[in-house]
Amino acid sequence: MSRLDDIIRLYALLDQLERNLGGKRTLDSSTGKMNWPQRGIYFFFEPGEDRTDSGRGPRVVRVGTHALNEGTQTSLWTRLSQHRGIGSSGGGNHRGSIFRALVGAALKERDGLGHIESWGMKADKGDAAAQFGMSREQLSAAEAPLEISVSGYIRTLPFLWLGIDDEPGPMSDRGFIERNSIALLSNYQKPAIDRHSAAWLGQYSDRPKVRSSGLWNNNHVDEHYQPDFLTKLAALISNSINR
Repeated sequence: MSRLDDIIRLYALLDQLERNLGGKRTLDSSTGKMNWPQRGIYFFFEPGEDRTDSGRGPRVVRVGTHALNEGTQTSLWTRLSQHRGIGSSGGGNHRGSIFRALVGAALKERDGLGHIESWGMKADKGDAAAQFGMSREQLSAAEAPLEISVSGYIRTLPFLWLGIDDEPGPMSDRGFIERNSIALLSNYQKPAIDRHSAAWLGQYSDRPKVRSSGLWNNNHVDEHYQPDFLTKLAALISNSINR
């Protein structure tokens, strides 16, 4: 089977998952009170980003999961809410979400927001504030407009999710499916399949792997995929309708 054949199969499986779920959701219409599985994997799509080689319909622009480190208790909704941002203010914390950090860096470049120098600096807000000679409050205020823009962008993206309630750890099914889905869909240093559109925000990313892969992912885009992950994914999706 060729990579194109495997991509076609992946999208057929995602179509089945969408039917099982009754449709995609967006984060702007999602809350923690909905019936989310404890653990799972998610696939984000993006308006205007369409498949051009593997069939019709939107292409996946990000694959993610959570709780891959042993002992981690983060739930699926907790992870999704970190990407969503704070509901009341529209802000968020890009230091707690690489998805937010990547989208924000691209918006910063596209929209000429170079004055927000602290974006993506340091893993801790207090450390970033100290680096720029600010208080935490001053740093938050400086970054707030971009955090709000990131929330507005990410919350409109339709996504699918699949409950996989295995134990946290690098050998989990969630990690296996995440990294292989990314590796399969990535166009990084490969002949492009379902190439990103000319208007895709990711072209402004400061990460070459994002720009070239066509995904809001920086990890696993340069890896080789194992085709048998599709068999595992198919079984999990088939079982999900009976839960």
